[in-house]
Amino acid sequence: MKNNSMIQRKMKLPGFIITGAIAGVITLLFAFTPIHKEKTTPPCAGKANPVAKDAASLEAGKSIYKFKCYSCHGTNGKGNGPKCEELDKTPQDFTNADFKKQTDGDLFCKITEGKTVMPCFKHQLTKEQRWQIINYIRSL
Repeated sequence: MKNNSMIQRKMKLPGFIITGAIAGVITLLFAFTPIHKEKTTPPCAGKANPVAKDAASLEAGKSIYKFKCYSCHGTNGKGNGPKCEELDKTPQDFTNADFKKQTDGDLFCKITEGKTVMPCFKHQLTKEQRWQIINYIRSL
């Protein structure tokens, strides 16, 4: 009986060594693989707003803003909504000169994908609604 046990242990040893060697190689591969991604311009960044900035669009954007943006960005878009105290980062002030330099496409990307503490609205709002919000916040 002792001999059988010894043979079984010897047979398990090569499998253990091979498994360990594979795990070591995988670890080394990941250790030398850069974990950062190159910054690339999102494909929507250069897009122009296809929704006309008319009274209907502004009214629709304002209505959506009340439900999706107000709590963080505030009534006048200054980043002082009732939830802003709970956040790790101050929400964007839409009346700020640096904000106004951003293209509509840049804003569309941020609304679509989210940014830092801002949630992603890709699945909550249609493309047209996201463009309407941009029209509205540009009017603030």
